[in-house]
Amino acid sequence: MPRTVAVFDWDGVVIDSSIAHERSWEALAAEEKLPLPADHFKRGFGKRNELIIPDILGWANDKTEVKRLSDRKEALYRDIARTGHVHLLPGVRELCGALHDLGIPCVIGTSTHKANLALSFELFGIGDYFLGAIASEDVSRGKPDPEVFLKACALGGGEPASSFVFEDSFSGLKAGIDGGFITIALATTNTREQLVTAGAHRIVKDLSEVDPQWLARGRLS
Repeated sequence: MPRTVAVFDWDGVVIDSSIAHERSWEALAAEEKLPLPADHFKRGFGKRNELIIPDILGWANDKTEVKRLSDRKEALYRDIARTGHVHLLPGVRELCGALHDLGIPCVIGTSTHKANLALSFELFGIGDYFLGAIASEDVSRGKPDPEVFLKACALGGGEPASSFVFEDSFSGLKAGIDGGFITIALATTNTREQLVTAGAHRIVKDLSEVDPQWLARGRLS
């Protein structure tokens, strides 16, 4: 039987970091004296900075400058996150603990940076729940391309058809579906009604609504 792996997006699935991320974009725009479109955060949600900075914000196209802005934005995010603007979402410890007992690897597949993951591990003590992570630095194509989830699944030794992706963003849900995963949408960022159009296999409030036996069976029914 193909091995099941649980692949978790990070922001909006494991942690609530939206305030810290939005404020870090605002701080960077002010610091660099750059314009910030009113709808930028919604349009960029779940996407890599390498796409957001040139395509959504229109701030730079030169790769060196994009990287400089991206690195500074994430440093500002970590400064803000340390002031208490990041929180662990419900069900994370319970689900990951149950999956560990079932022998199902938990792997991270995220558009965030490795230093941001390390900060969350430090703040919440959850690093031991995860076998490993594929982060922004590990991929060349961001969501909605499924590269990040396919690499995360391979890291856990699984097969997409019997593995699960947990996501909250539309771009991430498309990546999960296009990658051939059993894709579960979390209504932590968008409402259940909004998520219906994404085509996920199941919609849940958060990880507290996920039955570990779904993963043990490798299917939802």
